[in-house]
Amino acid sequence: GRIKGIQTISGTGALRVGGEFLNRFKGKGSAIYLPNPTWANHTPIFKDAGLDVKQYNYYDANTCGLDFNGMMSDIHKAPEGSTFLFHACAHNPTGVDPNKEQWKEISELIKKKNHIVFFDNAYQGFASGDAEADAFAVRTFADDGHEFLLAQSYSKNFGLYGERIGAVSAVCSDPD
Repeated sequence: GRIKGIQTISGTGALRVGGEFLNRFKGKGSAIYLPNPTWANHTPIFKDAGLDVKQYNYYDANTCGLDFNGMMSDIHKAPEGSTFLFHACAHNPTGVDPNKEQWKEISELIKKKNHIVFFDNAYQGFASGDAEADAFAVRTFADDGHEFLLAQSYSKNFGLYGERIGAVSAVCSDPD
């Protein structure tokens, strides 16, 4: 099918391998936009992979919610073909996620701008308590025909934290 993947050392390893892939195929020093705030290790992982780390608006401290308008504005303003990292669910560190309608709008704008998406899916099943429900963003982007990278950690949700189990996958437009 459309998905090719490899096992990694947890989600952290998946992010690093995905970052190296972007560095190799988009070019050294290519930009990756991270949400502000994001998991503290995202920045050093992607810098060490040779990427230029930038930020996009995500959290509104005044409402303790998503700065959806700021986020959409930053996605729109980024040069065409930019790479954006999204937390698939249970955003770390805020716990604030776009709702289903917002994910659909994000997908539409990403497609319009020909951006590349890299999902970090470290907490599937922890946002809603339902692994199927927490896959909504990833499935929406796949259904909408996006090509994207997906970093997954199984350490927490499968109770394998000491084993450091993960995967990085590339979701392509077709099997070839």
